[in-house]
Amino acid sequence: MTIAVDFDGTIVTHAYPAIGKPIPFAIESLKQLQKVDQHQLILWTCREGQLLQDALDYCHERGLDFYAVNSNFPEEDPNDGGGAHKLTADLFIDDRNLGGLPDWGIIYNMIHTGKCFTPYQPAQPEKRKESFLDRLFG
Repeated sequence: MTIAVDFDGTIVTHAYPAIGKPIPFAIESLKQLQKVDQHQLILWTCREGQLLQDALDYCHERGLDFYAVNSNFPEEDPNDGGGAHKLTADLFIDDRNLGGLPDWGIIYNMIHTGKCFTPYQPAQPEKRKESFLDRLFG
């Protein structure tokens, strides 16, 4: 699967144009998705020039390199096509999605197991209480 991942607010906290603080388990989860689960990761960010290079260097120094950056393939120029560029990823991980960014443990488990996140609903009194792991792995 091809997964597009935002940088600011998703891998690090918002501090643009600086690089924010690391979001717990973001890099580790992405490395796991890439190396163990064999997903292709694309960095999908509005950063350009040196600011983009800073983000790439930040990730590389932590052992995370991307299949492509702001494009579908490494050899593709994201500036071709007059600025309108459609990324053909199977999944986007971005803090600006509807509902916000879940915890990286939840993100990893959703992708790894192929199961969607369901919000917690209290068990009915006559039913056994569902544990957090039951909700994740159902």
